[in-house]
Amino acid sequence: MSDMTDPPETEEDTREEQAWALDRKTRASILYALDVGDKDLLESLLQPMHAADIADLLEQFNPYDRGRFIRLYSGDVHGDILSELDESLREEVIQFLDPDVLAEAVRNLESDDVVDLIEDLGDAEAEAILGALEDTDRVAVEQALAWPEGSAGRLMQREVVWAPLHWTVGEAIDYMRNSEDLPDQFYHVVLVDPRMRPLANVTLGRLMASRRDVRLEDITEEAFRVIPVTQDEEDVAYAFNQYHLISAPVVDEDGRLIGMITIDDAMIVLDEEHEEDILLLAGVTESSLSEGVVQTSKSRLPWLFVNMCTAVLSSVVIAQFEATIEAFVALAVLLPIVASMGGNAGTQTLTVSVRALATRDLTPANLFRVLRREATVGLLNGVVFAVCLGIVGMIWFQMPQLGLVIAAALMVNMMVAALAGTMIPVTLERLGVDPALASGTFVTTMTDMMGFFAFLGLATLVML
Repeated sequence: MSDMTDPPETEEDTREEQAWALDRKTRASILYALDVGDKDLLESLLQPMHAADIADLLEQFNPYDRGRFIRLYSGDVHGDILSELDESLREEVIQFLDPDVLAEAVRNLESDDVVDLIEDLGDAEAEAILGALEDTDRVAVEQALAWPEGSAGRLMQREVVWAPLHWTVGEAIDYMRNSEDLPDQFYHVVLVDPRMRPLANVTLGRLMASRRDVRLEDITEEAFRVIPVTQDEEDVAYAFNQYHLISAPVVDEDGRLIGMITIDDAMIVLDEEHEEDILLLAGVTESSLSEGVVQTSKSRLPWLFVNMCTAVLSSVVIAQFEATIEAFVALAVLLPIVASMGGNAGTQTLTVSVRALATRDLTPANLFRVLRREATVGLLNGVVFAVCLGIVGMIWFQMPQLGLVIAAALMVNMMVAALAGTMIPVTLERLGVDPALASGTFVTTMTDMMGFFAFLGLATLVML
C-alpha cells in the first residue's frame, strides 16, 4: 500500500502558517496588481483580509505605492480600514479619497470610531468626514468632540441599548427585535430610572437564558460601574482592567446616561499607555515606521541633548579625581564596570516602579515597604558582584586595595540604584510629571555620578 500521508511540514512552513503577519507572496502579488493596474486581482487578494491587515499593508508601503493602492482600490476603502490605520497616515490616505467614497466609508462606523478617526486630522479633513454623516450622527460626533481630549466623553459611543427598570425579558427582546438602530456590537442592556440615570446592567447571555416573564431587575449583573463623562481615559481603562468590566455606561454631570464604553476601546487605551511608557523610558515619542528621517530625528533630539548634558555632569565628577586616575590607570579601566552595573540595576528597579505606578500597585501606603525591599535586593546583589569583581580586581592588577575599593564602590552604587529607581519615579509623579518620561535620565545620572564618586573617592582615600 502506498503512503498517502502528506510530507512533513518544515519549521518555517509551520511558523508562516501560524503567523498573523502578511506573507511575502501575498504582498508581492498585491504589488504586482498595482504595477499592472489590475483592480480585479487586487480586490480578490484583499477580499479575505481583515481591515487591520489592510491597514498594516498601507503602513508598510512607501508613499508612492500607498498612493497607487488608494487610487486603484479607492472605491472599496471601508471606514474600518481608516479606523485601523496609524494616526500619522490617516490624513495622507484621506486626501487620496473621493468625497463620495469617504462619505460611504465612514457612514456605517460607530460614533466612537468616527471620533477617533477625525480628532487628529486637520480642519478640512475633519469637516469632510463630518459632512458625510447624517445629521443625527454628526451631532453625536460633534458633542463627543466637545469633551476634553483623553476623557471618557471622547472614548464613548453614543449608541446605547437601555430599558426601564420595570420591563420584563420579553419586553426587552421585543423592543430590540423591532429596533432599527441597535449598535452593531453590544454586551449589556442598561436599566435606567425615569430620569435616565443608569441603575444596573443585564448581560445578553442572562437575558437570552431567562423566561419572558422574568423582570430585568431580577437578573442584573453584580459588577456595575458608572463612568463620569469627564473621567480621564487612563482611569477608565484602569477600572475596566481592575473590575473585569465588559462595558460601562457613561453619565453626564447630572448622572444621566449619555453613552457607553466597551472593553475593546478601554483595552486600546491600556495598550497605548503601556506602549507610551515603554517609549518614554527610552526617551523617544510615539512614531511610525513610515515617518521620514528628519521628522524622526527631530523627535529624538531633545532627550539625547538632555542625556548629553547629564553625561557632562558625570564627566565633571571624574575630572575632580584626575590626579588619582593618573596615578592608577587601572581605575580608568574599571570605571565603566561600576557605571554599567549601577545603571542596569537602576533600570531594573525603575521599570518595576513605573509599571507599579501605572497599575497603582505602588502607593504611599506601601512605599516604605517597597523601598526597604528594593534596598535589600540592591545590597544583596551588590555583595554578590562586589565579591566577584573584587577578586577580579585583585588578580588582574595584582593590587588588593583596588579589589577592595571596587567591591565597596559597587555595593554603594547598587544600593543607590535601587533607591533611585524607586524614589525618582514616585517623586516625579507627585510633581505631576509622567514618571516614565524623565526617570531614566535621572536614574542613570544618579548612578553614574554616585558610582564614579564612590569608586574614585574611595580610591583616593585608600590608595594614595
